[in-house]
Amino acid sequence: MTLIKSISGIRGTIGGSVDDNLTPIDAVKFAAAYGTWLRQQRQKDNYIVVVGRDARISGEMIQNLVMNTLVGLGIHVIDLGLSTTPTVEIAVPLEHADGGIILTASHNPKQWNALKLLNAKGEFLNGEEGQKILEIAESNAMNFAEVDDLGKITVNDAYIDIHIDEVLDLELVNTKAIQDANFKVVVDGVNSTGGIAIPLLLERLGVEPVKLYCDPTGHFPHNPEPLKEHLGDLAKAVVKEHADFGIVVDPDVDRLAFMDETGEMFGEEYTLVACADYVLSKNPGNTVSNMSSTRALRDVTEKHGGTYEASAVGEVNVVTLMKKNNVVIGGEGNGGIIYPESHYGRDALVGVALFLSLLAEKKMKVSELRASYPNYFMSKKKIQLTPELDVDSILKSMEANYSHENLTTIDGVKIDFADSWVHLRKSNTEPIIRIYTEAPSQEAADTLADSIIAEIKAIANI
Repeated sequence: MTLIKSISGIRGTIGGSVDDNLTPIDAVKFAAAYGTWLRQQRQKDNYIVVVGRDARISGEMIQNLVMNTLVGLGIHVIDLGLSTTPTVEIAVPLEHADGGIILTASHNPKQWNALKLLNAKGEFLNGEEGQKILEIAESNAMNFAEVDDLGKITVNDAYIDIHIDEVLDLELVNTKAIQDANFKVVVDGVNSTGGIAIPLLLERLGVEPVKLYCDPTGHFPHNPEPLKEHLGDLAKAVVKEHADFGIVVDPDVDRLAFMDETGEMFGEEYTLVACADYVLSKNPGNTVSNMSSTRALRDVTEKHGGTYEASAVGEVNVVTLMKKNNVVIGGEGNGGIIYPESHYGRDALVGVALFLSLLAEKKMKVSELRASYPNYFMSKKKIQLTPELDVDSILKSMEANYSHENLTTIDGVKIDFADSWVHLRKSNTEPIIRIYTEAPSQEAADTLADSIIAEIKAIANI
């Protein structure tokens, strides 16, 4: 399936047939459904939507379709052009807009694109709101504006700089310590908008950026998901340049990973751990991440006297629990930092500034910083099931088998053991069970995952 319609938006591959791929007709239909939903929220004279995109090859085409569809609904558009997901998120409330659309397929390869939808707070829609938009799109219940009532497009290309200003103004960003440290950092911008935003931020902080794949052409030089197996060139550049560390982001700059001075990964899961350690040392409190994220965040939170809680997977679920628990920092183990003092969205720029502040104050190498945290290892596997099998029934059986353990069932089944855990979730789009485990060694994590897979196969007779 190459067109995925979900509560968080619509994503698909470019080209092909309508309803099977993200064609121009699909982009227009869902932009119209979103605009129609916005107009239903409250009656007013002027509606405003902020629109930005990453550097994907298809981005300009899709953005023009989306913006002019909104214009046809009588909605005014603020065009940020090449931007980042967190930049669009902060622009929405600053512009007193009714919502925002980010055109990005995040870490997906270049043939993918997507419409990510925001509310008036610059936050992702919840499940009920997203479902309503899908229903509008399905029913074609859109009513376009007459010629005298068309919207207009206003270009504003200043928002990356405004975003950087907002980051530098955060109380806990220690600009003086960072400037005094004279850091040199290699940046892999995967030829998208991170190649614009991250070097600009570093320069403002007095850090020397060495640019690697920072030309926003949309021709990704490697798989754009920021994982170790895709980052050989970054590792070589960090060592060759004698850099203090490396930074890599995904195409829309909401995920962040670091590489130490030896070319070894800091660990995507540990981006949030390090940033939380710094924030909690200044402002003790609670944290939240999703259920598939490392236990190290819990350990660091408790070290600082706070309480940790896990949400269901998905940024909107993390944000909801963060607000409920009044947390000081949270996010996702995929390198997503959510810092409420800035805004309720994953933001690599905020993460970079907090990490640099921590490193500058600690006066230690990145490898030494990583060694100071609890060491956990993760295994991420999946089981392909036949469509006839009842995945819910299989998960219920696993829940019963481990009822004597510490269980959480808000999102599949998570089993917490004394020194490890396993999280089982079903896919919403195909008969797959995802198996995530974490343990004190890679071997233990893989062994736990394999034993759970064998148990599931026995239950399902496969």
